[in-house]
Amino acid sequence: MLVRNPGVIRMSTAFDPLDLAGTRLRNRIAMAPMTRSRAAGTLPDETTTTYYRQRATAGLIITEGVHPSVLGQGYPNTAGLHSEAQVAAWREVTDAVHAEGGAIFAQLMHAGRISHPDVLPPGRLPVAPSAVRAAGQIFTATGMQDMVTPEELTEDGIAEVIAEFATAARNAVAAGFDGVELHGANGYLLHQFLAEGTNLRTDGWGGSVEGRIRLVVEVARAVAAEIGGRRVGLRLSPGTGTNDTTEHSVDETYSALVDAINPLGLAYLHVLESEDRELTLRLRDRYDGAFLLNPHTPGRPTGPEDLALVADGTADALTFGSLFLANPDLPARLAAGGPFNTPDVATFYGGGEQGYTDYPALAA
Repeated sequence: MLVRNPGVIRMSTAFDPLDLAGTRLRNRIAMAPMTRSRAAGTLPDETTTTYYRQRATAGLIITEGVHPSVLGQGYPNTAGLHSEAQVAAWREVTDAVHAEGGAIFAQLMHAGRISHPDVLPPGRLPVAPSAVRAAGQIFTATGMQDMVTPEELTEDGIAEVIAEFATAARNAVAAGFDGVELHGANGYLLHQFLAEGTNLRTDGWGGSVEGRIRLVVEVARAVAAEIGGRRVGLRLSPGTGTNDTTEHSVDETYSALVDAINPLGLAYLHVLESEDRELTLRLRDRYDGAFLLNPHTPGRPTGPEDLALVADGTADALTFGSLFLANPDLPARLAAGGPFNTPDVATFYGGGEQGYTDYPALAA
């Protein structure tokens, strides 16, 4: 992206600071949200605090998906932000990150149909825009189980979901987070409303582009009203097909969504890219604020070769997933050109410190 000063025209780099509507990032290398399934009892613990503190040199940390309500939980051992105990536990994490000079947003993720009765209150089923079962299986405390047919949300249920997101955002601020990211991607609840294959409704919450984008817009509006738009980001994954998500009118849907959220003055839009780079560029051009990108890199993680996407203006900042998981000091390693620790896929989910807080930093 071009930066203009009197007499000077230069390109921004991934190592330059960035202002997210008032949240100043030390660089443009962000840690992508990654579920780690290590929050026993839905509470982050001391190892969670260590994990995020180790990675505080990121320009921005976006946490693992945090459920805004008990019905929003999708997997075992994932943390929430709907109880006083959870707020207190997350405060330990945010204090540690801020002590290292970092910035951290909580990703609010309602799993919707990508859940199972085993992680929900007794007698409850996952909820979704329509009673459409996702293909495949899901991990539960007792192993892999078939996905179940969710309950279709009623009008009252939709209103409750919107209120839960707003309350969780308020809790996030109370827990010391700099802001929240709304998870509208990867086939979870907000994305389920956007997608034709999961949203079969014919009322005001479906049946047209305006109907399908409505929940995302209303959640963003309610959360912005609760904590201020400058503290709110939105993640989208147009046309990626994740979690059995089928979308037919991708360009039309996401163009309309971006137009609808622009007036809210959100901190950023975060796109998990499909193979369609042209769509990414159209959304980047259409969105008024900061544009974060998790680029499409088939067969490899986002890496040093992608830093040029900041310099050429494709994105204002890049989000790194597994490479940040394995390299707690990733900005320093990117600046030095490596070396890079190799992510251990076998320890991505669950377990203890191995594969979580034991990846060495360069200084070690």
